[in-house]
Amino acid sequence: MKPVKPYSLFTDFDINLFKAGKHYRLYEKFGSHITIIDGIEGTYFAVWAPSAKSVSVIGDFNFWAEGAHQLNVRWDSSGIWEGFIPLIGKGTIYKYSIESYNGSIKTEKADPYARRCEHPPKTASIVWDDNYVWKDADWMKKRKKHNAIDAPFSVYEVHLGSWKKHLEEDRFLSYFELADHLVNYVKDMNFTHVELMPIMEYPYDPSWGYQLTGYFAPTSRFGYPEEFKYLIDKLHQNDIGIILDWVPSHFPEDAHGLGFFDGSHLYEHPDKRKGYHQDWKSLIFNYERNEVRSFLISNAIFWMEQYHADGLRVDAVASMLFLDYSREEGEWEPNIYGGRENLAVISFLKELNQEVYKSFPDVQTIAEESTAFPMVSKPVFSGGLGFGMKWMMGWMHDTLQYFSKDPIHRKHHQNDITFSLAYAFTENFMLPLSHDEVVYGKNSILGRMPGDEWQRFANLRLLYGYMFTHPGTKLLFMGGEFGQYNEWNFKESLDWNLLDFKPHKNLQNYYKELNKLYKTTPALYEKGFSGEGFEWISFDDHENCVMSYIRKGYDAKNNVIVVCNLTPVVRENYKIGVPVKTKIKEIFNSDAEEFGGSGITNKKQIATKKDPWNGKDFSVEITLPPLGIVIFST
Repeated sequence: MKPVKPYSLFTDFDINLFKAGKHYRLYEKFGSHITIIDGIEGTYFAVWAPSAKSVSVIGDFNFWAEGAHQLNVRWDSSGIWEGFIPLIGKGTIYKYSIESYNGSIKTEKADPYARRCEHPPKTASIVWDDNYVWKDADWMKKRKKHNAIDAPFSVYEVHLGSWKKHLEEDRFLSYFELADHLVNYVKDMNFTHVELMPIMEYPYDPSWGYQLTGYFAPTSRFGYPEEFKYLIDKLHQNDIGIILDWVPSHFPEDAHGLGFFDGSHLYEHPDKRKGYHQDWKSLIFNYERNEVRSFLISNAIFWMEQYHADGLRVDAVASMLFLDYSREEGEWEPNIYGGRENLAVISFLKELNQEVYKSFPDVQTIAEESTAFPMVSKPVFSGGLGFGMKWMMGWMHDTLQYFSKDPIHRKHHQNDITFSLAYAFTENFMLPLSHDEVVYGKNSILGRMPGDEWQRFANLRLLYGYMFTHPGTKLLFMGGEFGQYNEWNFKESLDWNLLDFKPHKNLQNYYKELNKLYKTTPALYEKGFSGEGFEWISFDDHENCVMSYIRKGYDAKNNVIVVCNLTPVVRENYKIGVPVKTKIKEIFNSDAEEFGGSGITNKKQIATKKDPWNGKDFSVEITLPPLGIVIFST
């Protein structure tokens, strides 16, 4: 059996950057890399294990014999073990056997930088490379326009394992199959982007992917890494962006994962008050350690560079930012200033966003952050965290709560539905109706709507219309677009059979047309993060439960007027104020018969009158359909 040959991909400069936490391409050095040394093909291995007494590569090639292929520790106190093993290559299954100086503890670990992992429940890494040839050059050249903050951004959130299954064979669709089925569906529905719940390798299906063990490997559940690239390529070729959920907040304690990696708290913080997440029974990264920061930022860059991702939605940012997150008094320690903010996390997130936008100025990072922490989506140079967008959790909560109320009670809760505009421009907000809102007994979105079947669907059309005309970008979890009745179940396919029934088919068509309207109406997106893009007409008509507003783009000729009737009462000759003399024309109505509505519309162009109303110089009388939203061009 060939011995391990001394070899290194690291330069002194690499080592200095790694120790300083400033190496953002560690995947080029760490992990397993097929190479040729002295005319012999083999694989170079490198792993960080500073508390190790010895590190061996074990696998099917050496019958998992500990010590047979022992790596060499570097002389520079970096804690890196490395070496070249001749005559093993692509497809080799392996782990690292690590004996620690810490009480001679022994661990067997998957490679943190592996490009491919075994299919769970198996846990080993696989030597892999691919020569995938990308065909998305056109998209990559123009994606700055598609991913800009003044572009339409309508996101379809997808859990690949349960979006659609191969029912006859009771299995997941493969990346290849999804490249047809999912891509065609998203394009037909007029979404601009797809967001995938974590696609990095994870051992436990019920975690939905939020407990990662293979940070650099797309899950093998759906195929090979190059097949995942093919799926992304197909999305791009159809002008659809891809956002990946990314989890730098915590990781599981599975024996083969990052926890207690070399017999020490290497990746996790050694203080349980900072290193253990009680809610999720998981470990928290040590953001104070330079090498860990490099690992995480390199991982973010990896998915942008190697997989052409258009953005990262960063999970659970609030749990990272606050030392007392989900902790009782005495379970956390204040920072050096006596505050509850995790200063290491704040500096890490700023560094992350600076490096991402420096390397890829045409992408977006999006924070799932549920608190009032300031300036999450403001630039680092002005004191912000540097994210491109932030989820508007308050809007989501207030909106779903309001729409779940019987319309007869809504006049007492008008402020609940209008309050979001008081803070809508403090951040670059994305409006999310995500997977978290359709699990754990919360009911489906359709299931929350009150009234009989007709009213439930009308309410849902109204809710979606309100979301698309509210400032901010949009996100909807799969199934919501056709009115999934049941809560989401990660084990099962969506209930596509519902599309055999007209109300669900009509709703799907409605969402498709909403996306089309959004993409073709500049006033709905050009100034979506600016107060200049929104003007109230009336927010205080509590008695009638009506709100009306103007959405504005760069060109005033493109402005639109939006009126929402939040009760099932038809309102004829309803007067609204208009700031200028003009003629308005209905361009969208959620009550149209084609959407399953009653067909009460404003058929003719209507001229304004010099009759001041709502603080405006002119006014116009319109008809409001029941539980409907009407949009007018000006």
